[in-house]
Amino acid sequence: MSGDRLSTAVSWLFVPASRPERFAKACASGADVVVIDLEDAVAADAKTEARATLLRDWPTDAGVPVVVRVNGVRTAESAADLAACSELAPAAVVLPKAESAEDVHTAAEASGVPVLPLVESARGLVGLAGIAAADGVVRLLFGSVDLALDLGVTDDAALDTARADLVRWSAACGLPQPVDGVSTAIRDAGTVTRESRRAKAWGFGGKLCIHPSQVRLVHAAFAPGEEELAWARKVLAVESDGAAMVDGEMIDRPVVERARRIVREAERAAH
Repeated sequence: MSGDRLSTAVSWLFVPASRPERFAKACASGADVVVIDLEDAVAADAKTEARATLLRDWPTDAGVPVVVRVNGVRTAESAADLAACSELAPAAVVLPKAESAEDVHTAAEASGVPVLPLVESARGLVGLAGIAAADGVVRLLFGSVDLALDLGVTDDAALDTARADLVRWSAACGLPQPVDGVSTAIRDAGTVTRESRRAKAWGFGGKLCIHPSQVRLVHAAFAPGEEELAWARKVLAVESDGAAMVDGEMIDRPVVERARRIVREAERAAH
C-alpha cells in the first residue's frame, strides 16, 4: 500500500534525522511523504548520533509513508545507514548520488526495502537507463542543486535536458512520473509555485520540499486548474468510439487519456 502512495505522492518533505522533535510536525504538515535525512542535513561528525536517534525515535504512527535518505553507497556511513533501515523498515530508502543499477542493488539488498534513486551527478545521468530499469526502484528523484554543482552550471535552464532525461527514462521503464528537486527559496512563494508549475509541465509528478510552508504551494501548483478540469470533463462527456470535437479540437485516444489523467489528479488533490 505504501508503494502505491509513493508512486502518486506529490509533496516530499525533508526533516533532519538529528531533529526527532520535528518528526511528528513533518508527518502532520500535509506532505504526502516525509523524508528523514541522514545525509546532507546532518553534519559529518553527528551522523552516528543521528542514526542512533532515528533508531530510538522512529515515528511508528506517522500516518504517511516515511522514507530515509541514507548516505551514498560510496561513503563510510552507507553500510551502517542501510543496516539501520533494515531494522526500521521504512517505506523506501532515498539513495543519493545513485549512478548505476549496481548502486540500487546494493542499497536494496542491504536495507531490504525499495529504493528511490536520487539522480544528482553527471555519472547518474549517464547511468540513467540502468538505474531506471533496476529491480527495486520505485521512482526517480531529481537532485537539481547537487547536479548543478557537479556540472558547474549556474543557469537552471542548463538542467532542462537532465529533466527531460528523467521523464523519458521513467516512462520508458514503466515508472511513475519522477519527482523534481527542491526550491531553495524557502520564503518566496512565487518562486516555489513557478518552479512547481514548470516541473509539472515538464512531466514531473511531484517535488521535494525543504520547509513545511512549501507543501501547500506544491500541492496547489500540481493540482489541475479549474479551466483545465472543466476541459477534461467536457472531453470525457463527449467521448465516443470515433472522433469527436470539443472547442474546435479533435478528440482522439491520446486526448481522452490526458483528460482522464487530469480528472484523476483532481480527485487525488481533493483527498
